[in-house]
Amino acid sequence: MAEGKIRGTRVIFTGYNAELAGTKVYEELLTELGMGKSDIRRVVSTGYGRNSVKFMDKAMTEIICHGAGAHYLNPRARSVIDIGGQDSKAIVLDDKGKVKNFAMNDKCAAGTGRFLEVMARALEVDLDGFGALSLRAGDPSRISSLCTVFAESEVISLISKGEKRESIIAGIHESIAARIAAMANRLRIAPLVVMTGGVAKNIGVVKALERKIGMAVEVSEYAQVNGAIGAALLAMDLK
Repeated sequence: MAEGKIRGTRVIFTGYNAELAGTKVYEELLTELGMGKSDIRRVVSTGYGRNSVKFMDKAMTEIICHGAGAHYLNPRARSVIDIGGQDSKAIVLDDKGKVKNFAMNDKCAAGTGRFLEVMARALEVDLDGFGALSLRAGDPSRISSLCTVFAESEVISLISKGEKRESIIAGIHESIAARIAAMANRLRIAPLVVMTGGVAKNIGVVKALERKIGMAVEVSEYAQVNGAIGAALLAMDLK
C-alpha cells in the first residue's frame, strides 16, 4: 500500500516452510511492481505464520488486521465473518473499524477451508467448482456431524446411497453455515456483514450463511487478502 491505496497483492501456497513462503511472496510482489526492498518503509505480518517472517517490523493478530481491512474496503462494515484455511472467526467492529468483540474457532477443522478441501477430495470435485454446483441442488443432504472425520464418513455413506453430488455439497455448505452462524449470533452481529478469507470465494457458503443469519453478506474482490490489507494499513501507522 502507498498513500492509502492498494498497489498490489499476491497469493501463493504456504507449503511446509512458512518463513520461506513469506520471503517468496514478498519478493515476487516487489518484482511484479518493479520495486525494491529499499522502497518499503514498514512491514507488518499477520496470520498463523506471522512470527516466521524475519523481515517484519511488527507482527499483529489477524483479528485486528481483519477489522482494519474490512473497514478500509467498506467503512459501513460492522461485522466480519472470516473463514480461512485453518480457523473461522466472527468480529464485531465499531464505526472506526476497531474490534469491539470477537469469537474464534481454532480448535477444530470443521467450518474452515480445510474442511471443504477434505470434502472436495471425498467427492472428487475441484474445490473451485463447489459453490456453483451447490446452487443447482434441490434439497441439501443432511450432514449432522460437526467433526471433519465423521462428516467425511457421512459424505461417503451418502455417496454410496446414490445421493446427488450437488445435494451433498449443498448439505456441506449448510453444515458450515450453521456452525459459523451459531458463533456469530452469540456476538449479536449486525449489518453490514462482510465475509473475508478464501472461503468467501465460495458462493454456496455465502448464500447458506445469509440464510442462517438472516442478513445480506457482502464479499469484496479483495476478501482473500483482507487481513494482509489490514496489516499494510496498520504498517503505515507505525512510528
